[in-house]
Amino acid sequence: MNDVLIVLTNCPDPESARRIALHLVEQRMAACVNQLAPVQSTYRWNGTVESAVEVPLLIKCTRESYPLVEHAVRQLHPYEVPEVIALPLAAGYAPYLRWVADESRAPRSA
Repeated sequence: MNDVLIVLTNCPDPESARRIALHLVEQRMAACVNQLAPVQSTYRWNGTVESAVEVPLLIKCTRESYPLVEHAVRQLHPYEVPEVIALPLAAGYAPYLRWVADESRAPRSA
């Protein structure tokens, strides 16, 4: 069964995006994080329509590591309520999916 997820979050700046990406990969919570080019986001926050430039991250991890990814993003992200959403994959190249699974295994505490 395919248990690989793509987790999305948007950061307010490249430095916070880099910090989150590096932490997730170093701690083996995610196999890979793509930091995309800045995008213009428009959203409603506290009753007001706002607009901001944000830096998207595409985080590749497994269902098993998702709770760790979500927790880490929430801890490291500067937003009060960061976007953290996970999308399942319908299909993918089997060797790549195995690699994501192998590299997303955070060491277990003894």
